[in-house]
Amino acid sequence: MPDNDQIEKINGDFKGKDVISIDQFDRRSFEKIFTATDQIISQKDSPHIQTLLGGKLVTLLFFEPSTRTFSSFSAAVKRLGGQTLEYQNPMQTSSAVKGETLEDTIKVFENYSDAIVLRHPEIGAPEKAAQAAFFSPIINAGDGAGEHPTQAMLDLYTIYQKFGKIDAVKGLVCADALYGRGVHSLIKAFGLFQNVTLYLLTPEELKLSQELLSDYKKRGVNIVEIHNEADIPNDCHFWYWTRLQKERYNEEKNIKMFRLTQKLLDEKGNKDMIVLHILPRIDEVDIETDADPRVIYLTTQVKNGMYIRMALLGLVLGSL
Repeated sequence: MPDNDQIEKINGDFKGKDVISIDQFDRRSFEKIFTATDQIISQKDSPHIQTLLGGKLVTLLFFEPSTRTFSSFSAAVKRLGGQTLEYQNPMQTSSAVKGETLEDTIKVFENYSDAIVLRHPEIGAPEKAAQAAFFSPIINAGDGAGEHPTQAMLDLYTIYQKFGKIDAVKGLVCADALYGRGVHSLIKAFGLFQNVTLYLLTPEELKLSQELLSDYKKRGVNIVEIHNEADIPNDCHFWYWTRLQKERYNEEKNIKMFRLTQKLLDEKGNKDMIVLHILPRIDEVDIETDADPRVIYLTTQVKNGMYIRMALLGLVLGSL
């Protein structure tokens, strides 16, 4: 695991900073990006917002497959008036095939870029990239089973948008907690707020490691591990579902995730809650739930992914 103590803290000032880990953030930093996202949404059609990144070019360097993260970063840059240099699957099509190191790749691309958004299968790769870069900020778009900080930003913003707070929320997280990088960043982010309780519903094989469980509890998150749908409380503010991270396993495993159904929503949910999903969904969600107004992962949550990344880019590149 990378030594996140060596990463520069943000402390509310994003300008020119790498965004590698939730460990860089304090509460003030989240509040600032929430405010910036509110501004982006309210003024999205204004000339000011549409030209924030005029003359800027952002490289999207994705060593792993992506739909929403890649596309939302691309849309975010373009909706702010910037341009993108987009490179997907470089392990098949770039000099990485010939053995070029990640560090050399980053040093090359920063000559073209004002910022680099990186997704990589190796935990700690974005930190390596940040150490190699001289002048282009690096934004972590997911590093293996490590972290996915912008996913946590958009998830917390969606909860904040609905309830007007993060403090004292209660949530159900049904996840591959062992390998789910989005879940890791999400729980870390909740640790910056007060009195948050998370019910972590996982198959036994996919529960948090004892090391991570201890770390998250030290951050102040009240984590209640459950392994049965009957133990889901009825008063959650949100449910957060994820898929099985099959690409992280070295061998085929016959593990079944808990399934989100309309019956479960009706029996264990409440009328005011929202349902989130990191996406993509595979077979852990019944599509009949799409018609439920509480289910917002294909609508509000996805759109907030673009808006939060617009805000982040505006802050990092010094325009907001």
